[in-house]
Amino acid sequence: MITLAIDTSDARGGVAVLEDGAASVVKPHEDGSDYSAWLLSAVDAALAQAGTKMKQVELFAVSTGPGSFTGLRVGLAAVKAWAEVYAKNIVGVPRLEAIAHSRDVNSTFAATCYDAQRDQLFGGCYHYSSSGLERIGDELVVSPADFVAFVDAQVGSPPVTWISLDPGQIQNLETWQRRIAAGDRLLASPHDLVSVIGRLAVERATQGQFSDPLTLDANYVRRSDAEIFWKSGPAGVRSPGGRR
Repeated sequence: MITLAIDTSDARGGVAVLEDGAASVVKPHEDGSDYSAWLLSAVDAALAQAGTKMKQVELFAVSTGPGSFTGLRVGLAAVKAWAEVYAKNIVGVPRLEAIAHSRDVNSTFAATCYDAQRDQLFGGCYHYSSSGLERIGDELVVSPADFVAFVDAQVGSPPVTWISLDPGQIQNLETWQRRIAAGDRLLASPHDLVSVIGRLAVERATQGQFSDPLTLDANYVRRSDAEIFWKSGPAGVRSPGGRR
């Protein structure tokens, strides 16, 4: 089965072509350009390098975030359009969950995170069980210290494997020393998450777990800058329902 995977969650996204669940071509987003200008040419190049065409793709995999509003919308819109035109299935994969599958974990619990800008991070807490990976609580956008406190509250004393695209946000915290004492370890996530997203999508597709193209949407976690500006308003400007 040929799968086209897309990750436009942040600047470290990419495109991958997978054959039977194994990545054959990966095109990382490295030039800093907007995804609206980069994505289509990257997909064309990846498909050409893999020796295949869009009409031969059997499954579309896409990151559902959290992450950049604009980037996620570009990725989701493209995948939905292709799925409709070529009558193929889609599987949406949360990026924080993909991070949990990106490294070998020898603990019962995992915490995954990456930079959300504004001195915050996107984070999720997970439990590994016989039935698979289960998320504990909601995906969050919080300060690094608040995320450590959240994991403390959810897990307690059992050791946790932390996997992050930006481990420096955690390891420099004073509260991190308490987690080290509990037996925690901190691993760096590989930047090539698009391949992991594609692999997870293939696994779910084989189990008949597809996403509905009509309802599939990103989990932004945080409001967009435009929405924050509209509701809060800059100093001296009256926002709807608010005070000057």
